[in-house]
Amino acid sequence: MINLIYNEMIKIVRKKRLFIIMGIIAVLAGLFTYAQVKQHEEAVKEAGTEDWRTQVQQEIINTQNRLSSGGISGEWKEFLQIRVNQQQYYLDRDINPNAPGAPTFMKTFAENSIDLLLPLMVMVIASDIVSSEHTNGTIKLLLTRPIKRWKILLSKYVTLLLAISFIVLSVGVITYLVSGIALGYSGWDVPVLTGFAVEGSELNTSNVQMMSLWQYILMDFGLLWFVAAVVGTLTFALSALMKSTASVMGVMLASLIAGAILANMVASWDSAKYLFMVNLKLTDYISGMAPPIEGMTLGFSMAVLSVWAIAGLLVSFFLFTGKDVY
Repeated sequence: MINLIYNEMIKIVRKKRLFIIMGIIAVLAGLFTYAQVKQHEEAVKEAGTEDWRTQVQQEIINTQNRLSSGGISGEWKEFLQIRVNQQQYYLDRDINPNAPGAPTFMKTFAENSIDLLLPLMVMVIASDIVSSEHTNGTIKLLLTRPIKRWKILLSKYVTLLLAISFIVLSVGVITYLVSGIALGYSGWDVPVLTGFAVEGSELNTSNVQMMSLWQYILMDFGLLWFVAAVVGTLTFALSALMKSTASVMGVMLASLIAGAILANMVASWDSAKYLFMVNLKLTDYISGMAPPIEGMTLGFSMAVLSVWAIAGLLVSFFLFTGKDVY
C-alpha cells in the first residue's frame, strides 16, 4: 500500500498542479493584502483617526444608514442588522474585530475561500485521479497487476487526502507569509469572540465565549480541511464513475457555482438544505453569520456533508471494483 501511495503522489507531483495552486494562492494573497491595506486606509480616512473604536462606530453608523434607506430586501436587512449587533457586541467588550496582522488575514482568507476557491483547487487535483487512467489508456495495465482493485482505489483516495492536506497547509503558510509583509506577523493572541447564534432575525449571544485568535484559526482550518475533503471525495467519486476528466470538472464546477448562487437565494426552499453545496460555508457558523436556511446548524451541515461524502465513496468503490474495462 505504501508503494502504491508513493506512486500516486509521484503522478500528482509530475503534473505540477500542486505548484501551480501554490502560485495562485500566493498571487491572490498579495492582491487581497493590498486590498485590505487600501480598505484600512479608507476606513481611517473616513473616521478621521487610527482609533479602531471610532472606526467600528463609523461602520455601525454607515450600516444603520443603509438599513434606514429604501430598496433593500428583507433578507439583506436581516443580515445587516445582525452585523450591527455583532459589531456593537465587540465594541461593548472593547475587542477589535478587525485587528490588523497576518493571523487575522489568514482567518479572513480561509472564511472567504471555503465555499468556492478552495473547492475549485481541490477539484483540479481530484478530477483526473481515476479518470486519467482511462484517458491515458493505462487503466488496463493498472488493473492487470496482481493487486486487488479496492487497494488500488484506496491508494488513490489516501493520496488525494494527502494532497488536500498539503493544499490547506499551503493556504495557511502562504497567506501568513505574504500578508505579514504589509500587515505584520504578530497578533496570534488577539482575543476573538465565537458562539454567536442567529435565531430568525435576532442575534443570540448567550453562548458567546472569548478565545485567542490562534485557537479560532485552528477551528477555521479544521473546517476548511473538512470541506475540502468532502468536495475532494465527491470529485473522486465522479472521477471513478466517468472516463472523461473534462466531464468530471464540468459537473463539479457547475455544482460549486450553483451552490454559491443558491446560498443567497434558497431561504424559502427548505429542502435545499440537504444539497451539499449549500452546506459548504461552515465557518459562518462560528463567526455568527446567518445560515442560508433558518434552522441550519454546524452539526447539521457537517452531518449532511458527511452523508454525501460516504455515499460518494461507497459508490466509487462499488463501481470501480465491479465494472468491466474495455
